Amino acid sequence: MAAMELLNLSANQRIIGGLLVNLLSSICIVFINKWIYVHYGFPSMTLTLIHFVVTSLGLYICQKLDIFSPKSLPLRRIVWLALTFCGFVAFTNLSLQNNSIGTYQLAKAMTTPVIILIQTTYYKKTFSTKIKLTLVPITVGVILNLYYDIRFNMLGTVFATLGVLVTSLYQVWVGAKQHELQVNSMQLLYYQAPLSSGFLLCVVPFFEPLTGDGGIFGPWSLPALLTVFFSGWVAFLVNLSIYWIIGNTSAVTYNIFGHFKFCITLIGGYVLFQEPLSLNQVRPPAPLSKCCHSLLSLCATQAMGIICTLVGILSYTHIKLGEQQGKSSLAQRP
Repeated sequence: MAAMELLNLSANQRIIGGLLVNLLSSICIVFINKWIYVHYGFPSMTLTLIHFVVTSLGLYICQKLDIFSPKSLPLRRIVWLALTFCGFVAFTNLSLQNNSIGTYQLAKAMTTPVIILIQTTYYKKTFSTKIKLTLVPITVGVILNLYYDIRFNMLGTVFATLGVLVTSLYQVWVGAKQHELQVNSMQLLYYQAPLSSGFLLCVVPFFEPLTGDGGIFGPWSLPALLTVFFSGWVAFLVNLSIYWIIGNTSAVTYNIFGHFKFCITLIGGYVLFQEPLSLNQVRPPAPLSKCCHSLLSLCATQAMGIICTLVGILSYTHIKLGEQQGKSSLAQRP
């Protein structure tokens, strides 16, 4: 019994360690990438490619240091995962480049509802009515924030929407592929990262200039290049921790933990980049009755959208944890 408790404690410590690495690296990568876009104007897809290449290099070094042993995998089994990985990182980076950090972060909150929709529709997984109801304030809050965002732009909204869709699919597939192929996070990412790099390398020249100001081989300053490659190593930690957390828990658990990063990243965007926040109505709604108009004027602000999303997120987390504890209690009964 004591040995079992020690084993469980060790497993819990590993999970906590993985969550902390993901917390710090995920917050750090958002601010570093936004800094690169704002102060250096580095092309987004090229930055994504560098992240993939550095991740591949980092895994190669880990393999040489015997941190993990590669397992032979048929590439055809992970092609679609590699493609969604490209879309996941590329679209989220483009969303960050074209949106404020607040809008970027709130849009990511839609990943949880989309994951639940995918798992319900294609994997026949069931969720309680309480869980489904918490998705309402999350969705309404994100829509309010987008509508009343002072820096709203259609291109940023498109990238954010594509990012949410591809990210949700990617997170569901990561957990499924690890169980299907019987591999750990490093073994799967060891093959998938170089494959994603190859896909993106073929695409980048069609979307971004190769030379001149703002080009891939443009006259970049040394601080810009050092920041870009530092960003690449932080991205390596993010990618590795995402795989590890989803593989050892679930996609939904990863997103529940992601809610803790939500407020920190949101506040950091307003502090570090002085991003404006709409506290008053900035875009009047369509003509309605005076009563409805007054109610909407009170509620329809960007700040209200953020609050609404947070209420949904916290409610979701509380209910989900309660359900998991209930299942554990039933399983332990003789």
